Amino acid sequence: MKIRVKLFAAVREAAGHPELDIELPQGANVAQLRRELADRLPEMADLIGRAMVAVDNQYATDTTIITPEADLALIP
Repeated sequence: MKIRVKLFAAVREAAGHPELDIELPQGANVAQLRRELADRLPEMADLIGRAMVAVDNQYATDTTIITPEADLALIP
């Protein structure tokens, strides 16, 4: 599934974009999203691992499942 992640602060600056489109398997969770983001932005991997992830305007844990229509944000 293709999802869009809104980026904030240092991660946004490192990416050079306010959002990133990421491909994840159906039923992926926040931990899988973190790994994919860290692969795309290796210089920010440590920060991505510590950042808060919001799913549908609620802070999420690494086990939170992501749906294709989810509103996602990475907040360092």
